[in-house]
Amino acid sequence: MTQVVNADTDEPLEPPSEFIIKVQDINDNPPQFIEGPYRASVPEMSPVGTPVTRVTATDADDPVYGNSAKLVYSILEGQPYFSVDPNSATIKIALHGMDREMREEYLVVIQAKDMGGHMGGLSGTTTVTITLTDINDNPPKFSKSLYEFIIPEDLPTGKMGGKVKANDRDIGENAKSTYSVIEGNDQGVFEIVTDPQTQEGLLRLKKPLDYESKRAYTLKVEATNVRFEPSSGGPFKDTATVKIVVEDADEPPVFSKPMYSLEVNENAPINTVIGTVNARDPDSTGSSVRYFIDRHTDLERQFNINVDDGKITLAKPLDRETDMWHNITVTATEISRAIVAIRVMDINDNAPEFATEYEAFLCENGKPGQVIQTVSAVDKDDPIQGHYFDYRLVPEMLNNPNFTIKNNQDNSISVLAKHDTFRRQKQEMYFLPIIVTDNGNPPMSSTNTLTIRVCGCSKDGIVQSCNVEAYVLPIGLSMGALIAILACIILLLVIVVLFVTLRRHKNEPLIIKDDEDVRENIIRYDDEGGGEEDTEAFDIATLQNPDGINGYLPRKDIKPDLQFMPRAGQHSGPNGVDVDEFINVRLHEADNDPTAPPYDSIQIYGYEGRGSIAGSLSSLETASSDSDQNYDYLREWGPRFRRLGELYSVGESDRET
Repeated sequence: MTQVVNADTDEPLEPPSEFIIKVQDINDNPPQFIEGPYRASVPEMSPVGTPVTRVTATDADDPVYGNSAKLVYSILEGQPYFSVDPNSATIKIALHGMDREMREEYLVVIQAKDMGGHMGGLSGTTTVTITLTDINDNPPKFSKSLYEFIIPEDLPTGKMGGKVKANDRDIGENAKSTYSVIEGNDQGVFEIVTDPQTQEGLLRLKKPLDYESKRAYTLKVEATNVRFEPSSGGPFKDTATVKIVVEDADEPPVFSKPMYSLEVNENAPINTVIGTVNARDPDSTGSSVRYFIDRHTDLERQFNINVDDGKITLAKPLDRETDMWHNITVTATEISRAIVAIRVMDINDNAPEFATEYEAFLCENGKPGQVIQTVSAVDKDDPIQGHYFDYRLVPEMLNNPNFTIKNNQDNSISVLAKHDTFRRQKQEMYFLPIIVTDNGNPPMSSTNTLTIRVCGCSKDGIVQSCNVEAYVLPIGLSMGALIAILACIILLLVIVVLFVTLRRHKNEPLIIKDDEDVRENIIRYDDEGGGEEDTEAFDIATLQNPDGINGYLPRKDIKPDLQFMPRAGQHSGPNGVDVDEFINVRLHEADNDPTAPPYDSIQIYGYEGRGSIAGSLSSLETASSDSDQNYDYLREWGPRFRRLGELYSVGESDRET
């Protein structure tokens, strides 16, 4: 709503005006199946045009304006089995004779397109899973046309003597059948009933069998579907022949009378024949019968019986007054023995498997079609017709780009390479699952995996190395050569470290500074001298201190707890040189000094000797071009100085320098 007003007074100059703005719709929304994906079912064998289900799509655009919301339906996937009405989106059967036993489920893709299906329109899709439901269109079928059973004649009535089975490709109620005997059972000896769990026909005995009267029966049995649809055709039944052989059983002997009554005088002598019992073997073999008296019924052993003919005789005298009646029991038995050898007949209950755990090796430089491994199988079963194995790759490996198999027609296969671009860096090992099936009934199968290693080979195809590590080495170097090179590098590093260490030790100064603790800076000279040549190289008389032998200077490496008084030393002449005695005195003082520490230390003499022909030892620190030579000189004489006086020391002026 709008209105014109005075800008100064803010008063309206005209009445308000109302404007209506209408938004024009454009096709910017695709069709959508809100309720998808869909599931539907339809009976198998439905005629063409039978509706299956209906799908619905919605479009958010304005249905009034143009064709933005006008939808047209089409089928993208599911032909030629199904079709869809372009306007109502009703899915219908499009193919005659769709059989559930051949294929049970179908996936249909439906598209909805706006703009009346014209070019430029937007579209949306949904899926419909259609299942064919079962109808009774398959009759039962016996797995065999002839069944043979052997039933012993002493099988109790009501017991099962055999089983038959009619298979039906239908499912549920459509697969259920009933069994009946339609021929050969005039005397009503047998009956057949249906097992509700397994749908098998159980042949049971209704009357006792008698081998001696009838030894075989031939029956005709029928299996009929419980329910069927007349429109599906027929008949929905099947018949089979059942032959029954009655097996003779070992029946006990039968007496001629159930009870015998005999008479004898009480004064009859011993061994008098009182009477005879008779029994026969009902079996066809007519085995001999033997007779025995049950002694539990004749405790006094008054009677005997002949085991062969059944004649009863008197064993002891009788007394009627004592016992008027004697009731004894006679047992008739047949004795026959036979050795029975039982052979177990084989059934196919073991799956075939690889003859061994194969591990194949594939050369990188192999050729396409090259045989990698020959594989055979074994089976624990022993069929009469012999073994025949069928080999195939698992379904996931049918399009394997690397390997294939070839039947060698001798129960073995060859595994072949498809290309020559195998590389260990890419993949070192392959696993090839192979299904092996035998020819038994029912057939048994197992999945076995063949391991294939990619190896480096010579030009002649001889495997040299199957490790990935060997392949990343420099060209022309083996693992052993690389190890040798590394060992040499490590040895060179050790030599360099030792050389630098020794060089550093060689350049360390030999003179101890004043501010260092002498106990932590003991200088050791481990080089041996040159023997007699050393006495000629240096005059030992320079160590003599004529002015200091009468005095004592305390050791400066420790602070003694007790003051040690100096001892009077021996004097030598002013110009005499008694080095041996001088050294011995110093050694004696050092050995008997109670304030000396229990470790090597520097013995300090305090000053230079006067008149030393060697001059001051401080010349070691003066600028000289042969400083290294002076250090070598001290290093050579060090061990002898230590042996003579523990260690030697420079004078006060030298230490300051």
